Amino acid sequence: MLIVGAGLAGLHAAQVLAQHELDVLVVDRRRDLTAGIRTSGIFVRRTLEDFALPAEALGPAIRRVVLYPPSLRKPLVLQSDRDEYRVADMATVYVDAQDSARAAGARVWLGVRYGGRDTEGVVRLDRITQAPNIAAAATGSPGDVVHVRPRFMIGADGARSRVARDLGLDVNRQLIVGAELHYPVAPSDAEPTFHCVVDPRLAPGYLAWVVDDGQHSHVGLAGNPDRLRGVASCGGHLRRLVEGFAQVAPGIRQPVGPVGRRGGLIPVGGVLRRIVCPDGLLVGDAAGAASPLTAGGLDPCLRLSDLAARMVAAYLRSGERTILADYSGEAMRAHFRGRLLLRGIVAGLREPSLIELLMILIRTPPGRTAAARVFFGDGSFPTINRSKIN
Repeated sequence: MLIVGAGLAGLHAAQVLAQHELDVLVVDRRRDLTAGIRTSGIFVRRTLEDFALPAEALGPAIRRVVLYPPSLRKPLVLQSDRDEYRVADMATVYVDAQDSARAAGARVWLGVRYGGRDTEGVVRLDRITQAPNIAAAATGSPGDVVHVRPRFMIGADGARSRVARDLGLDVNRQLIVGAELHYPVAPSDAEPTFHCVVDPRLAPGYLAWVVDDGQHSHVGLAGNPDRLRGVASCGGHLRRLVEGFAQVAPGIRQPVGPVGRRGGLIPVGGVLRRIVCPDGLLVGDAAGAASPLTAGGLDPCLRLSDLAARMVAAYLRSGERTILADYSGEAMRAHFRGRLLLRGIVAGLREPSLIELLMILIRTPPGRTAAARVFFGDGSFPTINRSKIN
């Protein structure tokens, strides 16, 4: 079987499928998985509890969140008695995931572009000829062009998935765009903190943030791309906007090493309704598996790809299409009704004064409880009953 995309979702699915003794090929156009990283790498407690991640990649634990209105006055401080977040070095995480997939028996071909699937189910794979390290440590490296007819495909190829279109599945329509700076900072005795600023002038429909875990700072923002283009302070340029925010952001510290940049599209419409067919399915951002409210995608990415891989293994063993019917985005969306509603409310708040009024409500005991549930709750992605597929 073929997996398109060697991100966390694709590599985790490859590992699980290979452990079920299936022939798995993963392709990715990137020549090096440590380059072109887009995610912030913020892992929530539930992911850290349920999935094995390389300890050396994880930064110090974060228990403190501070939520700011546009004025930055009277922020709401939320404190958990548990380790809620860790920021990971995603280059290390990706290399570990690639090594785990290969150790389980999957082939991983880097520097190989998915060239599309024809009506007969034949897939074209194009070698990117300037890739000197193509398929390093993998067997069966391709030539310049390879045609394969996979028994099944998994699209793990991002928010604008070509696999989704080729399989006739749903595609993401609601997207925000984000940009981030990340860099090392001097050691500090200050408590690691996640600073969040809700300001439609900076991040329309979402938020801006600073995460300082005592070792690194991550400064970013994201928002509706159409409204970001209209922000006069950045001349329509997201990179300039995040750099400007980094000069005045709460909790900001100066770098003591090189500054890295990353960013990209984030789906916020919830899990897509149609994410599976007899020939393939979608995982990760391709399936819309990011929280509609917080845009956190790493926990949903791992949980959905884990479920998908186990269902595909059971399906290929038995040939029973009813197994795939349980991989229903329509059913999963029922778990996100509240978050989808809140996403619509947040996206509709365009005036800073309205955010200031909302913060007055959030500072009340019921509002504080609701905010704590958003930042510290267990509901990143619903727990799946695997009894039918194990």
